[in-house]
Amino acid sequence: MSDAALPTVAEVRAAAEAVKAALDRHLAAVESRIGDDDPDVYAAFNELAAAAEEYDELLYDRYDEVTPFEIPTPEDGLPYTGPAEPAAFSVLIRRDYAVVEPARLIAQAERVVAHDREAELDHDGGTADALGVLFGEYEPDEIASRAKDFGLEEGDSTLWIAASEEVAEPGDWLGSPFGHIDPQDVMHRFDVSSVFDEEDEGEGDEEEAGDGAPAERGLTPA
Repeated sequence: MSDAALPTVAEVRAAAEAVKAALDRHLAAVESRIGDDDPDVYAAFNELAAAAEEYDELLYDRYDEVTPFEIPTPEDGLPYTGPAEPAAFSVLIRRDYAVVEPARLIAQAERVVAHDREAELDHDGGTADALGVLFGEYEPDEIASRAKDFGLEEGDSTLWIAASEEVAEPGDWLGSPFGHIDPQDVMHRFDVSSVFDEEDEGEGDEEEAGDGAPAERGLTPA
């Protein structure tokens, strides 16, 4: 790395402060945890891991030093401990978007309202209300495939397939849809992120994703 691209001393110090804050949040979540599968503890763990990784990278880039932290990744993370032949499973999906053209997003919602008497658009709600109209009209997969049409830009996404002992009764998990998932019950996960493009550029032996699309990587816990 050239001197011009080195992180500043202030950036390294800010990353260190972020680690300290993440440590405090993680400890607070552990101290107030509710059960073994508390989603707040899991979220705080991930935040701490991300903060530690960021600090480790900046410290190395600036000072050529490393930390004793070992950050688990999906490839070497928690092993799958569920049944070999699960009787039921859950599919969890997260997709991130940036609203890059708010006017386009609202215009698309207005078109839906113009042709659907049951759809309502509160103009004071702006893009927040428009998103409710659009996701009420279109399937998530269609919005993902037409993100630019809706004034959106895709970010990272992930899909998890987690084993379950049995299919939940109607309404059982609606109060906390993702809180019941134990990371060690995840049989398979499939991640899409532009960060994989950056990794592959250094390797030079894999196909590039077309049209700048985020690369997809399937990850199966050991």
